[in-house]
Amino acid sequence: MLLDNKIGISPVIGLTTFSLLPTRMMFPSSCDTFVALPPSTLGQRVVFGKNSDRPCDEVQEVVYFPAANHEAGQKVECTYIEIEQAPHTYAVVLSRPAWLWGAEMGANEHQVCIGNEAVWGRQDASAEEALLGMDLVRLGLERADSAQKAVDVIAELLEKYGQGGNCMEDESIFTYHNSFLISDRTEAWVLETSGKYWAAEKVEEGYRNISNQYSITTKINREHQKMREYARSRGWWDGKAQFNFAEVYSYMNTARIEASGSRYCEGRKLLEKSKGQITAETMMGILRDKESGINMEGMFMTTGSMVSVVPCDPSLPGVHYFTGTPDPERSVFKPFIFVVDIKQLKKTCSPCFGPDDPVKVKPRFQNKPDRKHHLFLRHEVVGAIIETKKERGNKIVQHMRKLEKEKMAEMEKLLSGGVEDSTLVVHLFSNTIEEELNVYSNHE
Repeated sequence: MLLDNKIGISPVIGLTTFSLLPTRMMFPSSCDTFVALPPSTLGQRVVFGKNSDRPCDEVQEVVYFPAANHEAGQKVECTYIEIEQAPHTYAVVLSRPAWLWGAEMGANEHQVCIGNEAVWGRQDASAEEALLGMDLVRLGLERADSAQKAVDVIAELLEKYGQGGNCMEDESIFTYHNSFLISDRTEAWVLETSGKYWAAEKVEEGYRNISNQYSITTKINREHQKMREYARSRGWWDGKAQFNFAEVYSYMNTARIEASGSRYCEGRKLLEKSKGQITAETMMGILRDKESGINMEGMFMTTGSMVSVVPCDPSLPGVHYFTGTPDPERSVFKPFIFVVDIKQLKKTCSPCFGPDDPVKVKPRFQNKPDRKHHLFLRHEVVGAIIETKKERGNKIVQHMRKLEKEKMAEMEKLLSGGVEDSTLVVHLFSNTIEEELNVYSNHE
């Protein structure tokens, strides 16, 4: 649908929306994030997964940053603003849009996993530059060794610096609030925000998912101390009825959320279908599901995917799988394990433009450089073959899945028995990329 203005109201859910191009309407879109804990998983493991749905021309990279100590008073430059650095930051592996500092999803050396979602509600999302939700994902991973501490980190940073700024690499302004799904070896937390206000729900068993709508209702384990007072001052809550965060802060009441044919509901159904048997392979299947809309296509599409398997036993490693390429149905989930001496993941690192990057130069986004990394470029060629040559394309996908299954079988041994020799997995992710590229070469 083409419109003359940049801003419009969605007839479906009544949200302010912003264009991807000056004349094209862009309705609110977001990702899907999932977590499954015992007893919904097979074995004593936590399984986390996320599809990152972003503008279709955006490149997502997979990058690693080692743990580091920082001097007192040191600053860290996030996407738009500079903030105080923590004394120590943990090692992280991130999947992120290549133009920004933060991340859509990732994990740290303590097996904390975080993914964020765009959400909209009664309160306007600020265009004033502050911390992006994606910055908060990275900051939470770098500074927290548990899911609950990540809630603390994000809440404190929200209070101090706020959230806001353009959330895509374009002159058109696209803003939103954020929800987060955070997990570790023993539990998960859903953290949903509206400006600086927030509510958090603890998940200790079973499964949970979040999408592009508020989902915390009356089960609120932690909250901003003035969150209810603010809602009452705006006339959203009378102070007498049972407080329901989603009902109060969003445009949709709970009944409409539950009844809608949204990806949130479809995702929950897919989790329910495999309850008690959820594995990494199950989660990958959910992320590949196009009928539900979870594997998104169009102007907004799935540009990167992540699945993590984290044993409850702290002596065992977590395995974190990333695609680093669009459309998980046509991608390989490649494993990563935190060990010492990991080097940067060069084949999934995009070019760096330093201080001359159009994101850093004001006015921002005056042009858009080519951010395609090596794996993305090769995947792009193979994707065209899959799209246009059915028989040849099917063979490529079959070989990609074969590689993925072989890697998952190898990882199962480590998930059950541990890593005896870290040198054997220090290049695990990079070596799997080479095997993926060999599959491409055999069919190009």
